[in-house]
Amino acid sequence: MIELKTNRTLPSRLVIGLCLVLLFAMVTVLAPWFAPYDPYAQDLAMRLQPPVWSDGGDWSHPFGTDGFGRDYLSRLIYGGRISISIAVIVVAISAPIGILLGLAGGYYGGFIDNCIMFIITTRLSLPVVLVTLAIVSITGGSFITAALVLGFLFWDRFAIVIRAATQQLRTRQFVLSARATGASHVQVLAREILPNVGLQALAIATVEMAHAILVEAALSFLGLGVQPPAASWGLMVAEARDLFFFLPHLVVIPGLAICLLVLGINLISDGLQPTRSEY
Repeated sequence: MIELKTNRTLPSRLVIGLCLVLLFAMVTVLAPWFAPYDPYAQDLAMRLQPPVWSDGGDWSHPFGTDGFGRDYLSRLIYGGRISISIAVIVVAISAPIGILLGLAGGYYGGFIDNCIMFIITTRLSLPVVLVTLAIVSITGGSFITAALVLGFLFWDRFAIVIRAATQQLRTRQFVLSARATGASHVQVLAREILPNVGLQALAIATVEMAHAILVEAALSFLGLGVQPPAASWGLMVAEARDLFFFLPHLVVIPGLAICLLVLGINLISDGLQPTRSEY
């Protein structure tokens, strides 16, 4: 196997992205310790309290309350669990599918590659958002349904990128040497090719995580994703849209959280590009 060369210093955008994502992950994983209230506890006497930076706001509810008197900061923290969880589940489902198809098509070529390219082309002809909306509207909106549908639709980028990388690697000297020593095709794929396309797969995984977060937020906003009273950033925006002109923070805060998390993930993906191995 060839020796990979990597940069000694991490790109600043990669560091910034990692810090943002790790901050969100830490806060959401430790939500019971960071959230000051139960995100589902209602108190109609405290409904629509302003945030601390507005007139009448106080530190008992730093981000104010929603239309049901639920603490907005607590719901924001727990809402991050939904976004991060669905991103991880979607990638966990789509990555193995796309990587296996890409490896098989790029390594074997011929008839197998033609069949896999037909599958990829068929998948690319299906608009992700429209297909997801159709399936979720038929089966009913829920976290599990949205995660499974997106997971089985987001594998195409993995397949395309890994297939192209495998085609470049299959004729390299270290692959030919492994085959000459009697290694099976499976051993060559697992030991020689797969480790050398891992960075490309990781970069695609970050992109798909950001994409999954945005699609989940859109589905929840339309009422086809996570259902009330669950805390979801997209659902929080949907619940507050009629109050935007009176209490804009109810829309801006979850919207900003989505933007920052997606920005952090995209910075990680972009930061991985300069560290790509030179062969």
